[in-house]
Amino acid sequence: QVQLVESGGGLVQAGGSLGLSCAASGSTFRLNAMGWYRQAPGKQREVVATISSGGATNYADSVKGRFTISRVNAKNTVTLQMNNLKPEDTAVYYCYANDRPAWGPNVYWGQGTQVTVSS
Repeated sequence: QVQLVESGGGLVQAGGSLGLSCAASGSTFRLNAMGWYRQAPGKQREVVATISSGGATNYADSVKGRFTISRVNAKNTVTLQMNNLKPEDTAVYYCYANDRPAWGPNVYWGQGTQVTVSS
């Protein structure tokens, strides 16, 4: 099993920046991709950005050019730097990780951290 603990988030004005961090513990040798999802009130959870164990990244179109995901495998951490934030970025942000295929289709989630962007 893997545990994910997030930090960061909070309240910021539109145009500002915030950083989110997520630390994995437990059976971290099993991990494949890590990333961030978000869920706004009344909406489905959606992917924000993901990064593979090899460093390949993917971003939602809505955050490309504004958000940057990074990962330090040796520390089992993933970070999301969010710049030029918009009110529509307001959501609960969840850290995500999955196991390498050999370990099965296991997915892990953090507890979530609130990001609020005021206009």
